[in-house]
Amino acid sequence: MTTLPRPAAELSADEARRIALRAQGFLGAPDRRAGVRGALRHLGAVQLDTISVLARSHELVPYARLGAVGRRTVEDAYWAPSAGGAPHAFEYWSHAACILPIEEWPHFAFRRRGYRSRPHWGHPLPDGAYEQVVKQLRAEGPLTATELGGAKNKGEWWDWSDAKVAVERALMYGEVVCTQRRGWKRVYDLAERAVPQELLHDDLDDRECVRRLVRLAGQSLGVGTRSDIADYHRLKSEQFDAVVEDAGLVPVTVEGWGKPAWADPAALESSPRGRHRTTLLSPFDSLVWERARTERIFGFAHRLEAYVPKPKRVHGYFAMPVLAGGHLVGRVDPARDGSTLVAKQVSLDGPKAVPAVAQALREAAEWVGCDAVRVERVDAAELRPALVAAVA
Repeated sequence: MTTLPRPAAELSADEARRIALRAQGFLGAPDRRAGVRGALRHLGAVQLDTISVLARSHELVPYARLGAVGRRTVEDAYWAPSAGGAPHAFEYWSHAACILPIEEWPHFAFRRRGYRSRPHWGHPLPDGAYEQVVKQLRAEGPLTATELGGAKNKGEWWDWSDAKVAVERALMYGEVVCTQRRGWKRVYDLAERAVPQELLHDDLDDRECVRRLVRLAGQSLGVGTRSDIADYHRLKSEQFDAVVEDAGLVPVTVEGWGKPAWADPAALESSPRGRHRTTLLSPFDSLVWERARTERIFGFAHRLEAYVPKPKRVHGYFAMPVLAGGHLVGRVDPARDGSTLVAKQVSLDGPKAVPAVAQALREAAEWVGCDAVRVERVDAAELRPALVAAVA
């Protein structure tokens, strides 16, 4: 049994919540000068997902922190190269498929090695298929899977073509990198051409990669349990255990958590203060990635129901938590109807949540170019008239 070190601090549940909000960019003045790229570096990972209701999740994440930054600005911040041609970000497997700061390329050497050392998916590849996509990229420059020979066969949606299987395998191995999405298609290029030379290496051993990712996850979360911090980049618990003593995080206890926790020492140096964001959150936002953590910190049980059969959904297809005053005060399942943002289903944490949810809806509508908000169902029906009036 591992003996845990003496906690460096004892935090109240409220202190831990505020530390987490500040670490995630929801408490205090947003760093607008650093913009979307600054938010990405601060978070360390922004999850991608195919679902688009108001906008795609990787757009919603900076919007939630920075306000109405232009959607084209968001895309350019991720994918437009620097003046020297180097990318600012790349896409890889972190918490899920994520946009990551290009500086983190060396930290994922352990995952690239892991992928190289085991077979994948049971997709057999004809002899030469892998080499062919690499050869084509080298000769023609960045290409989509379609341009490499077709992304799919004629079967179901998961029936990838040989070219798609090969280039995805090259992506996992690190020979190829995705540095752009074009019409939601990955654009692949050779890592040797796209990644800056000073970063293009697998020199870090597995332990050092994991140590750095644990440290960065701790900084991005502010404070977290073993599972919170390990889950940020989908590390195993035993990987966390092996490096936590050297990761620069300090052990703390948090009121009501019932589990050991660790904090970024910089997060303990000052009390989190400042203005709280009021906003809709993507279900894929890193503030609410981990369901157990979300319940522990906010007392808020949230589940993405997009993949739940419609008759079994409780809060809706893409229910977005509403953050206000440092608390999660409701949910909105949104849709678009022309230039109207539709709140198909709204859950409110009492009458006091009405102004905040209305504000979040109005601001989101303006951001996506809607000029009206329509409220349909409200779980607490008696609150619907007040919400309808507030969004008018």
